[in-house]
Amino acid sequence: MWGRFPHFFVLSGFFRGSGVEFFSAFRPFFHGILAGFFSAVVSAKGWIVGETIEPIIVQELDLLEFDLVELRRGGSRARPVWEVRIDRRDGTKISIEDCTRASRALEARLESSALVGEQYVLEVSSPGADRPLKTAADWKRFVGRHATVTSVTLAGGKQEVEILALEGEVGAEVAVLRDQKGAEVQLPLSTITQARLAFHWKR
Repeated sequence: MWGRFPHFFVLSGFFRGSGVEFFSAFRPFFHGILAGFFSAVVSAKGWIVGETIEPIIVQELDLLEFDLVELRRGGSRARPVWEVRIDRRDGTKISIEDCTRASRALEARLESSALVGEQYVLEVSSPGADRPLKTAADWKRFVGRHATVTSVTLAGGKQEVEILALEGEVGAEVAVLRDQKGAEVQLPLSTITQARLAFHWKR
């Protein structure tokens, strides 16, 4: 039997477009491997797609002492959905209050920067159980954890491995990993095309 699924909470805020501000907590529901983390969702006026968006998000989050872990775009052209995954710099877990504070700040900054159109959905959440590993700091932080790594130097091109250590000079870091056969592998970060923490439901 599978273990109990973790809870997933959503806060929804409706601004300017409807003239009403409303927040409510929905009951827990399944959300694949992304379940178990908090999300703040803001629906309001739309947002013009462009390369200027990510730097603005990074800058605004920096003022709040949050880091941008991942930025995704979904939805439709008429109603795009932007998923903004953030993390705290002090190592503590992202809370629902953190997500709400970040979402309000991002909405205000984007609208004041005239980067809005008709309608969009902004989702601000913690990195989730399958958070990506993008920087050397990420690899150091999660030593001892398992990750799913894609690299041309790995057998089969993709494997779940255990992170043992991170070595090497700045800009030339090498991840020391244990593969599925128990063998130690040294993998330069420059050869890794994608890496995410591995996640398994408890049985």
